[in-house]
Amino acid sequence: MGENMTDVLLRVENLHVSVGDTPIIQGISLEIKRGEIHAIMGRNGAGKSTLANVVMGHPAYEVTSGTIHYKGQNIDDMEVFERARAGMFLSFQYPAAIPGDQVGTFLRKSVASVRGEAPSPRAFRKELNEAMKQLDMDKSFLSRYVNDGFSGGEKKRLEILQMLLLQPDLALLDETDSGLDIDALRIVADGINAVAEDTGCMIITHYQRLLDLVRPNFVHVLIDGKIVQSGGPDLAIKLEKEGYDWVDALV
Repeated sequence: MGENMTDVLLRVENLHVSVGDTPIIQGISLEIKRGEIHAIMGRNGAGKSTLANVVMGHPAYEVTSGTIHYKGQNIDDMEVFERARAGMFLSFQYPAAIPGDQVGTFLRKSVASVRGEAPSPRAFRKELNEAMKQLDMDKSFLSRYVNDGFSGGEKKRLEILQMLLLQPDLALLDETDSGLDIDALRIVADGINAVAEDTGCMIITHYQRLLDLVRPNFVHVLIDGKIVQSGGPDLAIKLEKEGYDWVDALV
């Protein structure tokens, strides 16, 4: 596919975002094309999660200026569910528990909601079995209640399982690697890599170890709501070695 406008999944232009009267994002511009992986790095409170939530349409955040275009369309007025149906997916930093809702039922509802119709039970079972095998997940997982008593690793695997089933065009992954041991990290990374070829990915992370397994095309450093440095995978390695003090001078 040649590089043209149809390749651009997400275009963020001079975005400013506030919560109440507090500015959080202060002029971010970013473009993600299909097949690209963009890593967003920065200290806690830099605005990384806010950026992902705003792109997904979280109502708690107010876009005070700037624009967000998805597949060439201004999405300011699109509700969260409309963005999901259009092919956007957000994994949460802290996935919520849903007691009383079994994983298998939850996943089928998710797929039906995004696709606009429920897949046949037989077709869905086939898709689900293949995705669970890819993530080394036992079928007993399906009868448990969503994230109820789940370990951090189990919560993250469930989100990646959901992503494999939904096959989004744009995946926003907010600290998907947090709290994972090395085996779970590798499995989660394999799931991300499985969809990355046909998807645009924004990966928010603090750690180089995920980026050893999911190699980004671009790394962006966020300080106080602004992207102050962008580069390739080597930038993440430098941050791992030297921390963020050296980028403070760029603000």
